[in-house]
Amino acid sequence: MRMTNTIHPSAIIGVNVRLGTDNVIGPNVVIGDGVKLGDRNRILHGAFLGKGTELGDENEIHMNAVIGHAPQDLAYRGEETFTRIGSRNVIREFVTIHRGTRAGTSTVIGDQNFIMAYCHIAHNCVLANQIIMVNQASLTGHCIVEDRAFLSGMTGFHQFSRIGKLAMVSALSAFNKDIPPFVICGGRPGVAQGINVVGMRRAGIGPKTRAEIKEAYRLLYRSGLNTTQAICAIKKSLQSPEINHFVKFIEESKRGIIDGSGAVSDTIAHRKNQAADSVEAEGSSGVL
Repeated sequence: MRMTNTIHPSAIIGVNVRLGTDNVIGPNVVIGDGVKLGDRNRILHGAFLGKGTELGDENEIHMNAVIGHAPQDLAYRGEETFTRIGSRNVIREFVTIHRGTRAGTSTVIGDQNFIMAYCHIAHNCVLANQIIMVNQASLTGHCIVEDRAFLSGMTGFHQFSRIGKLAMVSALSAFNKDIPPFVICGGRPGVAQGINVVGMRRAGIGPKTRAEIKEAYRLLYRSGLNTTQAICAIKKSLQSPEINHFVKFIEESKRGIIDGSGAVSDTIAHRKNQAADSVEAEGSSGVL
């Protein structure tokens, strides 16, 4: 351990821990054996980092977060598994992130994610980058979440579910199927309700591509075609990289994708998107 780190005397540091430089380890923090930290991380009081945990740089781990603890899996028998987290993530109070369950496997979190209080990320989940999880959002084992997805508070997802890029999930919703990229969805069980227009604008997706994604959504959920027919129609008429990703995501789904909400609900969602798009064009701020 390098002397440039600031470690509170009440912190407990295990053996073979590797620290970079300028880390701040607060009071009553527990860091297990073999944990690896990069540079300029802030680990606030009472946080726990279990063995097999690796952090990149400039992460903020808030009070009483539990990272890299044993998975909640009856099949787990103490095998060596890992939790690998990138850089510039904010992990708030009482978040729980469990390590992988089968020998040699990992729970993986990318960069610049914002995980709010009391969220749960179970064993073997894979999160990409710039994801927001609002208070008490909960991912069961083996879920995959793509870039810039937004999971609102008190949401739940079945194990092995996939949540696509820039998808937006409304609060108090539950899902047992995959959520395609760019889709707004909600309910119990959750259904597709429209397209995340404002999120796409903020991600720098231009109007031509947004129009293609809207047309792909229409073909998938509003045309009366089944999924296979809709995908064929999308491939014939739409060609942007975002559409290719949309199609690939659906084609690779093993659980199937969420259903549509029906014409009336879709129309309401479309009107809300139009209004939000108009406000965004006038310079409104906020997080989506």
